[in-house]
Amino acid sequence: MKLNYLFTMAAAGMMFLSSCEKEEPPTLGSGPSEADVAFTYAATTENANIIEFTAPNASLVAKWDFGNGTTGEGTVARGSYPLKGTYTVTLTVFNSGGSRSASKEITIAEDDPTLLSNPLFTLLTGGSAGKGYKNWVIDSTRAAHMGVGPNPSSAAGDVPEYWAAARLDKAGTGLYSDIYKFSLDAFNFDHITNGMVYIDNEQAANFPDSYENKGDFDAPYDNQTGKWSIVEGADTVLKIDGKGFLGFFTGVREYKIVSIGENELTLRYLDASNPDLAWYIRLVPDDYPVDNGGGGSTDTYTLPIDFESEDPKFEVFGGSSYAIVDNSKSGGINTSNRILETTHGNETWAGLYVTLKEPIDFSQNTMISFKVWSPNANDTVRVKIENSAKTSEFAERDVVITKANEWIELSVDFAGAATVFDRVVLFPGWGTTNPETYFIDDISQK
Repeated sequence: MKLNYLFTMAAAGMMFLSSCEKEEPPTLGSGPSEADVAFTYAATTENANIIEFTAPNASLVAKWDFGNGTTGEGTVARGSYPLKGTYTVTLTVFNSGGSRSASKEITIAEDDPTLLSNPLFTLLTGGSAGKGYKNWVIDSTRAAHMGVGPNPSSAAGDVPEYWAAARLDKAGTGLYSDIYKFSLDAFNFDHITNGMVYIDNEQAANFPDSYENKGDFDAPYDNQTGKWSIVEGADTVLKIDGKGFLGFFTGVREYKIVSIGENELTLRYLDASNPDLAWYIRLVPDDYPVDNGGGGSTDTYTLPIDFESEDPKFEVFGGSSYAIVDNSKSGGINTSNRILETTHGNETWAGLYVTLKEPIDFSQNTMISFKVWSPNANDTVRVKIENSAKTSEFAERDVVITKANEWIELSVDFAGAATVFDRVVLFPGWGTTNPETYFIDDISQK
């Protein structure tokens, strides 16, 4: 019995070993080869300062650092070089086996300032027609200048649902003394800390001599220099290369541009320690007058707005522009003398807004109406009302333009809306990036 038992156990062990030997460990395959990163490049036919780069293996994921503060993706990608000089371009390719990088130097012979005319560059830096740089600071006197919400965003959109700072909420910390300088020259970025920054408590271990202050941490930190870049796609992302950063530091240096205008920049960014959170920060130019919570323009108006007796000041975002002009489209339901002209920017969310003296009372008259002249039928206009002191409080409706090249009146119903909304926001051409020009008149409540 004992021998039979031992024989049975030995046989079972051999079967077990045999079974183990048949299970080969999984392999990821070979990583990219040197040939996979041997990229080529050539100037485009339309401009010698726009270079087209080609990766040799279309089956690999390809990412580019153009050496000028911008990046790209894809087997074929283009880099723009407004300024003459020598640039180091790096291609990195990826597959299941790993990654490989290679760099080459290219030389640009002459300046081409026209390539600096990207509307986003102009808004961020002031443009080549101005000083060539712009200093931004935290919009500390306005509510919701800092906040946190869910990641991914809920149906409410990119807003700080969980918590939004009150005005001057973080006074006495290192947050409000920082200056963020964006320059067109070589796409330089300067983070002027004035000796102190404000960081998430989970980042405290990475900052020597940090100490708790108002729920998170202040940390001594020297001024930093680096580069900035903008990557345009489904989301428009502002990237900081170097040790500088923007606003309350959570361990990341990539920021989704939620909105951008001449006098306002709102950013959304993630939390390196908690992937379920997204943070928000709102910036204004350092020479922009503080509005003590009013938001946007310091001028306010009342409805109706007909552009006849005054030129109300609107704020634009997403690359849009506007002007109050003579009515060159007079006819039909609109023969007024003056109208608003606006050209859609290069973002799907581009538009403009006006701030009112008092919140709108929707208890009786629930409609916001306006006249519009559009070059296209079937374009959408999104109408949004929001609380300028707390922009996470808003309501919005979409309405479709039914006729092209003639004046029509559009109305949206805000029945039941709270009496806190003192800003009217219009997004003509919502959801597109087409640079169409629209005309608007007679914004009213009915």
